[in-house]
Amino acid sequence: MPVLVMKFGGTSVATLDRIRRAAKRVGVEVAKGYDVIVIVSAMSGETNKLVGFVNETSPLFDAREYDAVVSSGENVTAGLMALTLQEMDIPARSWQGWQVPVRTTSAHSAARIEEIPNDNINAKFAEGMRVAVVAGFQGISPEGRITTLGRGGSDTTAVAFAAAFNAERCDIYTDVDGVYTTDPRVSAKARKLDKIAFEEMLELASLGAKVLQTRSVELAMRYNVKLRVLSSFGEQSDDAGTLVCDEEEIMENRPVSGIAFSREEAKMTLVSVADRPGIAAAIFGPLSDAGVNVDMIIQNIAEAGRTDMTFSCPNDQVLRAEKALSEAKERGEINYKELIADKDVAKISAVGIGMRSQSGVAAKMFKTLSAEGINIKVIATSEIKISVLIDRKYMELAVQALHDAFELEKD
Repeated sequence: MPVLVMKFGGTSVATLDRIRRAAKRVGVEVAKGYDVIVIVSAMSGETNKLVGFVNETSPLFDAREYDAVVSSGENVTAGLMALTLQEMDIPARSWQGWQVPVRTTSAHSAARIEEIPNDNINAKFAEGMRVAVVAGFQGISPEGRITTLGRGGSDTTAVAFAAAFNAERCDIYTDVDGVYTTDPRVSAKARKLDKIAFEEMLELASLGAKVLQTRSVELAMRYNVKLRVLSSFGEQSDDAGTLVCDEEEIMENRPVSGIAFSREEAKMTLVSVADRPGIAAAIFGPLSDAGVNVDMIIQNIAEAGRTDMTFSCPNDQVLRAEKALSEAKERGEINYKELIADKDVAKISAVGIGMRSQSGVAAKMFKTLSAEGINIKVIATSEIKISVLIDRKYMELAVQALHDAFELEKD
């Protein structure tokens, strides 16, 4: 029988009633003739509670035991979902990561999936099981220890299973009914997209859109897994939600498909650093070693052998960046006059695969912001994205103005 993967997030399985609602959706797909692999998250709030227990017990915890504790939330949901399906007379059983097995690297709390053999689950399908309920977010290391994939890892689990089992589709059920042109809480004109290309979704996810985990989109794009994002609370239909698919399946490529934003950004400037070969490596090497996620980078024109270097990073990584650069200065690897951190900025991005073939997007974006009196601090571009840093107080105004300028409310 064809295989369908269905993933239910924490809000979709937050209570027993919601688990029953999700199980009914699974039952509909079983009735259509699918063998179904259901990937479940922990019940809403459960993972945070477990993380709190670990931090209270052992602030400098053993990452292997951390994974053993926080992975247990998904195990509970998987068992409850399997029991619910059995009560509906649907042959189902639960699977923990090690039972499949989901083989991962040894990087505890941030493991990556390396292999998902399908022999065990396929053997059970052949025996009459119709639904395999798999605990998401977890796997097993080469050393035989439980691992977790990082927050949002159940999305990645679902896409990996869809690839491993050559599933017809991977449905991600969440508390939103699809992917929107921007956050509806910021712009009332935000419109749900019927389809979006993998590359666009990858950019939106990496730029702050929290609908899908970035790694799950990367995996879907690599293995060409059709992803569908839909609400577990809305009406069930075959054309619901948003389909994340290959660019070739989208008839018309608009220049801009969505406006993304990240509120918690910081702009950091190294004033008066030596303009010499290797200076960029001397600056960004220590930042990388310290785990600072640098995004936009600008180097000013040199004057008298000195230059300024500006970059952006998440607000919560500013202290880490300051420490790494200060230590590099003490070691004599770099020399700078001053390090200025502006933690009151936001990043706004226009994303669209149509930018490849249509000019004028940057000009329209900059003109729109100028008309609203919004000053641009930093600009970065890629083939399908234009990002700017602006004062955070103008973030909502900028999103609304750009959404209107690119007429994203129109079908």
